[in-house]
Amino acid sequence: MEQNHHHTVSPEVTFEHHQDRATFMKRIIKTTILLSVITLIELGIGFIIYFMHKGESPNQTLILVFKGVVCILTLAKAYYIVSVFMHLGDEIRSFIMTIVVPLLLFIWFIIAFLWDGHSFKVLKNTYDKHFYETTMPKGHGVAPAALPANTAPADSTNRQ
Repeated sequence: MEQNHHHTVSPEVTFEHHQDRATFMKRIIKTTILLSVITLIELGIGFIIYFMHKGESPNQTLILVFKGVVCILTLAKAYYIVSVFMHLGDEIRSFIMTIVVPLLLFIWFIIAFLWDGHSFKVLKNTYDKHFYETTMPKGHGVAPAALPANTAPADSTNRQ
């Protein structure tokens, strides 16, 4: 008894993974040139930021914008490296999501901890003058206001 087994396979699973060598080399060269150009742009922006900081009154908003552009360009480079050189761009969508979603959660995790650490530093600088003096470089910012007269420091041994 002969049976024909026909299975329906999703086209997402059955696409062609491999390319001929010439096509693959063109893709590698194109990506390398693109990454080099992005790196040169980042380097140029870095020099601009450096020389802006050396000026008498740097525009903090413009510096922040430049830093944001550098972050975006760095993420673009990371995308191309992972997509082309690590071949993630040739994989099926579900596998890509298996890699990308935890990565996004990890990035959120880093941002949350940096935010929390900054909040702690600001609170500590506000209520502990010694901490402010030992952690802030000379000439940065304004010293925090003195504590109100009826507020005792947290580490005070003057308990009644």
